[in-house]
Amino acid sequence: MTQKNYFFQTLYSLFFVAAGNFLYALAVKLFLLPSGLVTGGTTGMALTVHHFFHIPVASFVLLFNIVMFIIGFLVLGKQFAATTLVSTFLYPLALELFDRLFGDYVITEDLLLCTLFAGLGIGISLGIVIRAGASTGGMDIPPLILQKSFRIPVSVSMYVFDVCILLAQAFFRPVENILYGIVLILIYTLVLDKMLLLGSSRTEIKVISSKADEIRNAIMTQIDRGVTMLDGEGGYLHHKTRIVLSIISNRELPRVEKVIHSIDPESFMVISRVKEVSGRGFSMKKQYR
Repeated sequence: MTQKNYFFQTLYSLFFVAAGNFLYALAVKLFLLPSGLVTGGTTGMALTVHHFFHIPVASFVLLFNIVMFIIGFLVLGKQFAATTLVSTFLYPLALELFDRLFGDYVITEDLLLCTLFAGLGIGISLGIVIRAGASTGGMDIPPLILQKSFRIPVSVSMYVFDVCILLAQAFFRPVENILYGIVLILIYTLVLDKMLLLGSSRTEIKVISSKADEIRNAIMTQIDRGVTMLDGEGGYLHHKTRIVLSIISNRELPRVEKVIHSIDPESFMVISRVKEVSGRGFSMKKQYR
């Protein structure tokens, strides 16, 4: 990768990290804080501290993020710190900016709507940041340290921390808000999972046929898609066979099925959906030789 390409790729990543942090702060300011919902992570800790000690949420988040950033730098190294630096400062600053910009403005007092839109906003924003190759910092760091030092799985320690943070908020929030808060966490977890799997979905086909070479040529010439030939063996008779593997667009599937069936109506075909495809012919231009 040339220095110019590296520079533009870095700017591209920084843009999405910034966008994700601003969206996160906006969702928290407009839907989470006005509704009194509970949540996990650094924001949940900040809400608890704000209730008992009246420390502004944005100020606590900034201070906590800086402390966690320093610890992460010392324990996890420079590479991790580099991916966390932007979020460490940008999220609390964005939260403070939106707090001053919107003040006491409330879009809706409906708890269900606040839960849905807060969950969508937080899930999408976290997905954007993680897909950009960065970390949101804060409470993301302690589970990573525990995993490195004591081999405790990240998912286990993260759930334990979130449960403790939720229980702390249960002392001063109505039961209804606690229940909606649990729904909120479920929503942004599901949205985050979808965001991480988001991509250009394609269709994968595997064809087992005695006319594998003809099928290969037909896909390459008529559909203009690449093909990979795999060697296989029948499980019952142990006959050697060839398997045609190809990745096509979803709209091309009916044409491919028609072509294959016209060549060998008795062919065995496996069709599956793949979440994301990258490489020559999809995320890169085709090259014909």
